[in-house]
Amino acid sequence: MPEHEIRTGVLPVTGEARRLLKLPAFRTVIVVSALVYGSHALYDAFAVIRWSGAGLDASTISILWAEAVAAEVAVFFLIGPWLIDRIGTRGAGVVAGLAGVVRWSGMSSTNSVLLLSLLQPLHGLTFALLHLACMRVLAIVVPVGAAATAQTLYAFGAGLVTAVLTSLSGTLYVHYGGVAFLSMATLCLIALTFAWYGLPNHADQRRMLVSP
Repeated sequence: MPEHEIRTGVLPVTGEARRLLKLPAFRTVIVVSALVYGSHALYDAFAVIRWSGAGLDASTISILWAEAVAAEVAVFFLIGPWLIDRIGTRGAGVVAGLAGVVRWSGMSSTNSVLLLSLLQPLHGLTFALLHLACMRVLAIVVPVGAAATAQTLYAFGAGLVTAVLTSLSGTLYVHYGGVAFLSMATLCLIALTFAWYGLPNHADQRRMLVSP
């Protein structure tokens, strides 16, 4: 690679990433999103296998899966923006983490269709609400010129952790079965703590939005 391409390409991007990672709220977004999104790894890989093994038929499993997708869409387009406007990004992050704790703890102990049908809509909070909150934080704290780098780091962090947890999920499920979902609940509990202490609260969010 020619020297001028190094000066104007890789090094500026690397420096931009370092500057972004110095922002406390940005670091929190990376950690919280990686933990909560990553906690879906065991679900994505083994939920259907677990439900099938418990005797649920294909149509029931399809309905449960569709229920989660419908909740995600509803939060993205209807509930999520309204909720973040009222509880702020910190509140949304905490709600998403708490929803993950409840969802994965419940899945660790039951294959009841009724209970699963109550747990599945929490996907709207563990995925869609958290994503909207993260995007709101990035819009507030990331300089416009660094938006692409910020999005890359956000996606890379979540993708890397999800890949690692997916590779571990097989071992966890083989040894512990459904109880392995408690490890995913633990990740969400850790994320909840980071969200509480690291994401902007409602007052901070409003102040940042009106700052020049």
